[in-house]
Order: sequence, then C-alpha cells, then structure tokens
Amino acid sequence: MNKAASKKSNKNKPNSVAWRFYLVLGVILLVYSGLAARSAYIQVIEPDMLRKQGDMRSLRTLSSDVQRGSILDRTGAELAISVPVETVWADPKIVVERNALTMTEHWQALADVLGHDVNKLTNRVVKNPKRRFLYVERQVSPAVADYIKALKIPGIHLRKESKRFYPAGEISAHVVGFTNVDDKGIEGVERVYDQLLTGASGAKQFRKDAKGRKIEILSVEAAEKPQDLVLSIDQRIQALAYKELKGAVSAFKATSGSVVVANVHTGEILGLVNNPSYNPNNRANTAQHRFRNRAITDMAEPGSTMKPLSVLSALEFGSAEKSTVINTSPGRMRLGGRLVKDPFNRGKLNLQEILNTSSNMGTAKLALSMPKDFLLDKFFEAGFSEDTGSGLIGESAGLMHDRQRWSKFELATLSFGYGLAITPMQLARFYATLANGGTKIPFSITKLDKAPEGERIYSTEMTQYLLALLEGVVEESATKAKVEGYRVGGKTGTSIKAIAGGYGNDYVGLFAGVAPISDPELVVVVLINEPGGDLYHGGDVAAPVFSRVMKGALQILNIAPDKLNKSGQERRSQSANVGNAVAGGHSNV
Repeated sequence: MNKAASKKSNKNKPNSVAWRFYLVLGVILLVYSGLAARSAYIQVIEPDMLRKQGDMRSLRTLSSDVQRGSILDRTGAELAISVPVETVWADPKIVVERNALTMTEHWQALADVLGHDVNKLTNRVVKNPKRRFLYVERQVSPAVADYIKALKIPGIHLRKESKRFYPAGEISAHVVGFTNVDDKGIEGVERVYDQLLTGASGAKQFRKDAKGRKIEILSVEAAEKPQDLVLSIDQRIQALAYKELKGAVSAFKATSGSVVVANVHTGEILGLVNNPSYNPNNRANTAQHRFRNRAITDMAEPGSTMKPLSVLSALEFGSAEKSTVINTSPGRMRLGGRLVKDPFNRGKLNLQEILNTSSNMGTAKLALSMPKDFLLDKFFEAGFSEDTGSGLIGESAGLMHDRQRWSKFELATLSFGYGLAITPMQLARFYATLANGGTKIPFSITKLDKAPEGERIYSTEMTQYLLALLEGVVEESATKAKVEGYRVGGKTGTSIKAIAGGYGNDYVGLFAGVAPISDPELVVVVLINEPGGDLYHGGDVAAPVFSRVMKGALQILNIAPDKLNKSGQERRSQSANVGNAVAGGHSNV
C-alpha cells in the first residue's frame, strides 16, 4: 500500500512543476513584452517627450545681448545713448525654500533703496511660491545694484541691462523720442528707426553634463551689431531755436509754439522744436499732450503766409505780370452774398504793395483772374495734401479739399490762407521750394550725402522775382524779421482759429522766411499758437523769433553775410527794378 501511494505521488509531481514553470515563464515574457512595447512607443511613436526631458536637463542657450545704437546729430553730438544698468529680479521658490523672509532687516533695506513698501514687496514675491522669476525693479543704477548685491538675500538676483539716456533732454525730445523699459522705440526717430538701432542678439547653444560642464557646442549665432543713426539736426541750431521759442511762448502767454529750420537745397531738417516739451529721461507724471510733435501733427490755417503762392500762381498763369496793378477799391466786395475786405480802401496796388500791405482784396482778385483748376493745382503741387517725406511718425498730410465745386468766395479766401489747414513743416517745405528756384524736394530727418531729386513745380524766373518781393515785405512792413548783415525775405501770417460752426477769438501768429536772399540757404518757419496778450499778429509774435533763430543759424553754419554796401542799399536796387517795371507800364485787374 505504501509503495502504491508513493508511486502515485511521484506521478503528480512533474505536472505541478510544469504548471509553475510555464506560469513564471509567461509572467517574464509579459514583462519583457510590456517593456518592449513601452520602449517602442517612447522611441518610435512619441519620441519628442523623451527628447524634451533630456534637453531640459542638458541643453542650454547662452545669449549675448547688444546695446542699442546711438543717435547723433549731424556734427556727431550724442542725442541718445545707452548706459549700463541692472535689473533686480527674484526667484520666489528659492526665497521660500531657504526661508529668506526671516531676514527682515535685509528686506527692509531692499525696500528702502528701491522706494517700495516692505510688506507689499514681500507679499508680491511670495504670492506664488512656485514661480522661478519675478521682476522686482527694472533698470537700477550701478550704485544701487552694488548695495543690493551686498545684502545677499537668497533668491534676489541682478541682471545686466541697458537704459536709454538723452543728453539733450527736452530740447530734442520731440525729434528723438524715447524707448520703453524693454528698450523698444516708442516715439520719434527711436520708433521710426527701431530695427536699425536695435540690431540682433547673438546666441550659443550647447549641451552640458550633470556637473554643469560644457560637453558639446551645438551652434553659434553671431550678434548683429546695431547701427548708429545720424540725424540731419544740428544740435546748436536746435538749442537756439528751442531757447527762443520757449521765451516767446512764455512772453506772449501762448499755449504752444513750433519752429522748423531746414536747408533749402537738400531738404535736411536742421532744427525742429516745440514748446511745451518734456524731459525724456524722466517722463513720470508728464501730460500726454506734451509728447505730441506739434510741428508735424498740428494743423492751422496759414493765413497771409499763403499770399505769395497766390501772387506766384497768377504770374505763372499769365493773368498777372510783374508790372500788374490791382484796383482794390472800394476795399471790399461781395461774393455769393459773403464779404471779402481789407481793413480800409487801399486803392490801386502793385504786386509788391499787395504783399507789403497783406491785401486780401489784392490776392482775392488775383485768384479770381485765373481758372479754378489752375489755382487749385498750384496749391496741391505745393504739397498741402501730402506729408513732407520726413518719415516721422504721426506727420499730418494737411487738409486741402479736393472737390469739384468751389465758390468764388471759397477761392478768394483760399488766396489769403483760409479754407485749408497745414502744418509748420509743410509751410517750411513750400518756402524752401520758393527759395531753391521752384523745385519741391522731400524733407529728411537724417543726414544726407547728396541732395535728393526733386520735382519742378514753379519757374526759376518767377520764384526769384517773388523772393525779391518777399525781401521788400521784410524791408517795408515785417521789419521785426530783419537780420543784421543779411538780406531776408518772408511773410507774416495771422489767422483766427476755427471752432465748431465758425471762428472763435483765438489767433495763430506765423512767420515764414528765407535767407540770405542773394543765395538762399535756410528756411525758418515760426508758429505761435494762441498768444494771450495784446500782441497776437505774426509780425509781432513770430517775426522776432524768426529774426533771432535765422541770425544764429546763419552764423553757426558760417554762411557769409550778403554783400551790402555801407548804407545797405544793394537790396533796394532790386526793389527799384520792381518799381521801374511798374512805372514803365502796368495793367489793371
């Protein structure tokens, strides 16, 4: 019996061992199959995640930042430069992990030097303890950075940056503009030429090991150096113009003013100032209207500064000649039920006298003596419906209506500067066109190597004759615009500011002129907006500013005085020629 039982038991043993063996083998095969499937999934189907994890641990990119390029005036004077500063940033995770907030005295010192409330500062840092980066203060001075570094607060770090500094301050603020805290141009040429001034940062990509050592350099991208920008502005003229304008705005209690100085042959803007201005180095609490470059954005009816264009148009068309005399009696006329008039009856006036006395009747009759389309074309050709080509942000194209129907009254008022609105910059380009012999050229805010090609819109003969008439205006009526030693030509303008439904009680005083008349080089336009005193005419508020700015600019540029004899009568010889032409014969219009 025992033997039989033993044999039976021996028969069952192999079956139990085989079952266990196959079970274990199956489990092993299943594990290896799972591992193989997982490996295939990771490496074949979705390998990006694994690469990303590896790159996060070993791949690094080191950037090499470049400072923003400088902005210089035409003589090399610095108008905008980048200075080294540092930015304070925090690693909230490190601050919390290393219990840095227990260093209360250090945090108080940090808050004091940055001008912050210590409680608000610490609450902002630990608000999200998992964050790894938080700006504490941008662009602190090197001295403040050294003080913060000495505090040795865990999780508080410094990073090198650059900050824009403007040596000229408010004098050139509207031209140069400014950048934001990230060194991106926001206003002025800083914005227009942002890409040129910025350049491109370099980058080196490499792989490191667990100990932080570089084991492989993958790529190197060289930095693209920024370029310096050379403006057409002459900072000496700019400073002079700003000083004179600021004094005039204050003296005449005006709300604002603008001055434009330009080279009549190249179109280079040598001076462009506005008042009120602002300090681009500290713009805190600065009213937004101060950022506006009024010389290119604000439009006004130019008033009598347009009368030379009306005279020139009549000469170009042929409805008037150099000897023409206009009968302005009785000093007023009705056109479509509306009145055009002079202050009193001036009787018969030649072209010189029309400009000297600034006769509305004289220019109105000249305007009505030629076809409407011809007159309008001359205004459009002057550039009063387009910008000047300076490229400055926000430049207005002016307001000159392009419509089919114009009444005689509208044409008459257009002849003496009403019914259109232009900027001081547009007015400067028109007078530059007169000064260079009738060629309209684009204005430029950058220094040019050569004069641009222009478009001839007026004849040389007629523009030269008109300059002689404008010289007579300064000699006889706009005497406050005279410049000692130089022959000057120009025209005053006084316009009433338009309001909703008509005209109000505020004025704009203007003067536009060129010098030296013997060989014109410069054009200067002055606009005084809303003078508040008893004086508001252009000849009183704008002409004196023109005189001082023009005199200083001519001397700064070493432009020789006109060849005058001791009594200064050479100019009058040209005026005599004008008078002789009148005496020799005339026509009435």
